[in-house]
Order: sequence, then C-alpha cells, then structure tokens
Amino acid sequence: MTETTIDPAEVAKFEAMAAGWWDPRGKLRPLHQLNPVRIAYIRDHVLRQFGRDGRMRRPFEGLSVLDIGCGGGLLSEPMARLGAAVTGIDATEANIAVARRHAEQSGLAVDYRATTAEALVSEGATFDLVLNMEVVEHVDNVPLYMKSCAALVKPGGLMVSSTINRTLRARAFAIFAAENILGWLPRGTHDYERLLTPEELSAFLARNGLRVIDRTGVIFPPLAGEWRLSADLGINYMIAAAKPA
Repeated sequence: MTETTIDPAEVAKFEAMAAGWWDPRGKLRPLHQLNPVRIAYIRDHVLRQFGRDGRMRRPFEGLSVLDIGCGGGLLSEPMARLGAAVTGIDATEANIAVARRHAEQSGLAVDYRATTAEALVSEGATFDLVLNMEVVEHVDNVPLYMKSCAALVKPGGLMVSSTINRTLRARAFAIFAAENILGWLPRGTHDYERLLTPEELSAFLARNGLRVIDRTGVIFPPLAGEWRLSADLGINYMIAAAKPA
C-alpha cells in the first residue's frame, strides 16, 4: 500500500466548505483577508530568487508553480495572472470542481488536479515554486508530506510555507477566538496538537535539502483591520526556503 498524507477527517472539513471558496464574506473570509499579504510575500521572494523585474506585468512568465491544497484557487489564480504556469492540487474533488469552474469563468488556464504531493513525486514532477500554504496542519504523516513537498522543488527553486504556530497565544486567538467568538472559521477547523513551531517546520525543510532564507510573522492588528507582516511569529507565520541549484 502506498503511503499517504491524506487525513479523511480533514478532507471532510474542507469538502463541507467547498461551495463557499469564492465568497469573501463566507466561512473562508479569513483567507480572503490574508490573501493580499500572502501574494505580496510570495511575489517578493520569487522576484529575488529568480532575478525577475517587478515592473513587468507578468513577472512570473516561464516559471512553473505548484499550489498544494489549492482549495478553490485563491492563490492559484493570482499566480496565473502573474504569468506562471500553475498546477493546483487538492485532495478534495469538490474543491477542484469549484476551482476549475472559477478559473474558466475568469479566463485563466490553471491545471487543477485531485491528487496529492506524494503522487506527484511518484510521477517525477518538479516545479520552480511550491506553495505549501495553510496545509501542513491538516495532513497526516507530516514527515512524509514535507519530504514530498521538498522533492517537488526544482534545484534552484523555492518553497513558501505558511501555518499557525503552536503557542498558547495561537491557541487563544487563532483557534478559540477565531472559531468560537469571532466566527471567522467553523469550529474544529484547527487542532492545536497538529500545529508546528517555526523551528519544527524549519527543521523539516533543512532535513529535506532546503535552506531557510526568511521567516516572518503575520498579524491582524484590530485597529488596522487588515493582515500585516511582522517580526512576531507567535501566531501566524510564513517561511521561504530555497533548494540549492
């Protein structure tokens, strides 16, 4: 039997939300709010890693991008608009159906597939940029998942990851408050015990041949009303890591 990183219970959670991926006021509102910060962070590191000119209309032209756990395509579509050849994968067939339909309506060519990172590894696929965004806390067999993600990065390529830190502050704000008080996410979306610290995620990256080039926090100051990058990694954070050429 082939090893898998799929947790059926986690897949079921997101299958239940599939119809609402593109509703900015719905159950996935936090991802819509977070998206501008994620896209800007990815864009900046891609420009730097691949020596691209940010003044170009499509600076990702000629680059291949894999969006793991793509959901309805909230990151895949902006990557395509920046000029990349995008492959979006998700374990949930319902998410892929939503993503394909929205991309078609938007006039974008994105290769959406209902598959897993480890399945792509078995096919020998590699990409210039691998996006591992808000996924690692939902998979089974994290060591296999991170090994698979790293194997999908081309030499000289880049992986950008984001997740929630395993701290008491994250438990209080990103889980309890977000799910039970603010109603930003359905209850049970996140399991505290599944979360990784930046040190743990960095160790997985290093173990699989990637060099961490940046770690940054992401915060939501109540008075600002929008997500921002921060030196504080205590709740949400992102990591950019490169594979030697």
